[in-house]
Formats: sequence, structure tokens, C-alpha cells
Amino acid sequence: MNDVACIENTRMDRAAFHKLCEMLRTVGGLLPTRHMCVEELVAMFLHILAHHAKNRIIKRQFVRSGETISRHFSKVLLAVLRCHEELLKQPRPILENSTDGRWKYFQNCLGALDGTYIRVNVPEAEKSKYRTRKGEIAMNVLGVCSPDMQFIYVLPGWEGSAADSRVLRDAISQPNGLKVPQGHYYLCDAGYMNGEGFLTPYRSQRYHLSEWRNGAQPTTPKEFFNMKHSSARNVIERCFGLLKGRWAILREKSFYPVKTQGRIITACCLLHNHIRKEMAVDPLETNLGDLDSSNEVMFGDMITVVEPSDTWSRWRDDLAQQMFNTWRAGHH
Repeated sequence: MNDVACIENTRMDRAAFHKLCEMLRTVGGLLPTRHMCVEELVAMFLHILAHHAKNRIIKRQFVRSGETISRHFSKVLLAVLRCHEELLKQPRPILENSTDGRWKYFQNCLGALDGTYIRVNVPEAEKSKYRTRKGEIAMNVLGVCSPDMQFIYVLPGWEGSAADSRVLRDAISQPNGLKVPQGHYYLCDAGYMNGEGFLTPYRSQRYHLSEWRNGAQPTTPKEFFNMKHSSARNVIERCFGLLKGRWAILREKSFYPVKTQGRIITACCLLHNHIRKEMAVDPLETNLGDLDSSNEVMFGDMITVVEPSDTWSRWRDDLAQQMFNTWRAGHH
């Protein structure tokens, strides 16, 4: 199989595919069966995620029984999840000397976070809990990503009716949850609280990038802050866009039970990272600038509550003023 066919079927080139198979063997504990080698098991699994292929189609393509396919799908899924430590991105703060135009104003920032809805299949009695504001039956998934669009953390499982801020509170209170070291923070949208560790834009100020087209320029520190915040935070929207673009199983209503669907979502995020890391050019996204990835975060005391604080708001005001001054000095 050539790389083009390999990407079409598994979303990755042959080198990335073989590296993944090796990791699933050694770290994930995936074993061949009497009739199927690890490569075939993994290819079948990736094909199902990439094309949301139903069992009967896979049966034809791989000439296997439906029961065999679901059993092997579950085995590969668990092997992928066992590799989470290898595959999740370690957060690294933005450095003082960063030259990245989107991120350089946000020193010590680790990335961006947001929630996204992924449609799920739930019993009739559960439907009202999973109904989103738009009336879809979906799961509210929290995603946290680095500036180079790899997932640092993902929390599937919350019902579609849950507010984003509630999901975030759950994420940072879990023992293996989202870690935010003191002095570091993530960018989030105005649906979250502006509090230590979580930097939101100013409300009732221009925010969306579309408002800055046609040469419009910010005239106040708050507007400039919002423009820069929006431009950097957009990375999580693009990350979700790539994730759903890559794996059709996340775009359509699932026929898996909700617990399995949660695991599938996590696996898709981990595989997305593998592709971003192993392929010099992401087939879905080719125009990313060079991204600095030098120093590791030192984990000391963690932030364990999300609550608004005056200190944090004053810090945001100071940051906005400083960003605005730097920008104006560069303009005149």
C-alpha cells in the first residue's frame, strides 16, 4: 500500500502507521490473533474511526464476522488508551523571548481550552440530560490543547446539557484531572470564569477575529487584549475542527453505547496527537508556522479551584495595558 492509500484509509502515512503498531504492541499490550496480525487489527480499527464504517461494510472489506470485528475493535481501543502517557502532549509554557506573533504576549500560558459537542447514542430516559441548547443529543467534551494543536488533556462523558464551566470544575478536581501549576494558565472563552489559571477575554468588548478585518484597529487596551486573546485561543477551535475532520466517527451520531463513545473520543484525540507528531505535514492542515517547544513545565502547587478573583482581574488589566503599550510603541 502506498502512502496516499494509507492516509486515505488510516489517516496516517506508512511510517506513522508502523510506529503506532509498534507502540500498541510494546506499550498497549496488543497481541496478534491466530488469523490477524497487529497491523491488520490496527488498520481495521483506524478505518472504522476514519470512515465511521458500519460492521457490515468492514465485514465485506476485511472478510471477518461481525462478532470478530467488534471484539477486535474493543481490544485495539483499550491498547490505544493504555498509551495515553506516550501520546498526550506535555504542556510547555510560552517563554518571554517567544517570537510567535499569536502567543508572545501570553508568557507562561500553556495553551487553550474549550468544550465541544459530540453526538451520542443514549437510552430514551437519558435523552433530556444529553440535549444541548440546539436540541441535539450530545456529549459535552472538554479539550485542552497546546499552541501546536496537540491535546494536553481531554474529558469526555459529561451530558450535553452541562455548562462548560461545570465540566472544567470537574476536570480540575479529579485526581488525574487537568493540572494547572501556579503561575501558569490556559486561555478560555467568556463562557468560563476569569480566575487564577484561566484567562478569559473582556466581556462586552469586540472579540471575534471577524470584527478586525478590513483594517479595523483596536483603540483601547481591552480591545487589543481581546483581539490577541481571540487569535491565540482560536487554536482549540482549529484543533477540534481537525479532530472531527479526521475521524468521521465523531461527526455523526454514534451507534456505540455512551461509555464506549467516551473512550473512542479520547482515543481519537490521542491518535490525532500521534499524527501531528509523526507526520512532517499534517494532511489536513499544512499552513502552521514553526512552533517553539523548548522547556518543560515544572509542576509545583496546582490550582484546584476555578473562581473569579480581584487579584487575577487586576493582573489581566495590567497585562492588557502592557500588551497595548508594546504594540503602540512598535507602531509609532
